[in-house]
Amino acid sequence: MVTKPSGDGKHFRHILNWLRGGMVPNLSDSECSELLCEAEYYQLLGLVDRMTGIVKNRRKDEEMDTDLTRADIIKYTCKPIENLRLSGVNLSGLDLSKLNLSRVDFSYACLKNVFFSHANLYGANFLNADLTNANLEGACLIQANLSGAKLTNANLKGANLQRAKLSNDLKGAKLDGANLDGAYR
Repeated sequence: MVTKPSGDGKHFRHILNWLRGGMVPNLSDSECSELLCEAEYYQLLGLVDRMTGIVKNRRKDEEMDTDLTRADIIKYTCKPIENLRLSGVNLSGLDLSKLNLSRVDFSYACLKNVFFSHANLYGANFLNADLTNANLEGACLIQANLSGAKLTNANLKGANLQRAKLSNDLKGAKLDGANLDGAYR
């Protein structure tokens, strides 16, 4: 369904937030469609790409048998829990970009095609996790444990992997501009 821009300013604050800092709020499906329409109308190509990605990811989430949603993850990370344990959980295809997931235990989790771009993953545990095709571009992975993690075709461009534990095959992983200072096996 194609909708015309409302022109009533309903989504103006979302557009402003996007222009200021690239932030897109968690919106309902109909609001996402409306914001996408506004972005297309005003030719905000970056916002169009982001909203299109969000809509596609939501469709993937519905198609994939994930154990949790982005909203669930946000809810759990807002609680004062010392270490959130998501060990063995299937989160394939979720958009977890720009979230604070520091010290979360993702060991043995299925994280195929997950968007972790610009997420705070400081000290996170990815022991034997499957990160095939995951997008970790610009993510903070300082002191993260990636031992045995499957990183086939993972995007780690610009990621900060200082003092991260990496005892795995990085074949096909994109590491352009990644900070590997102090990373060890």
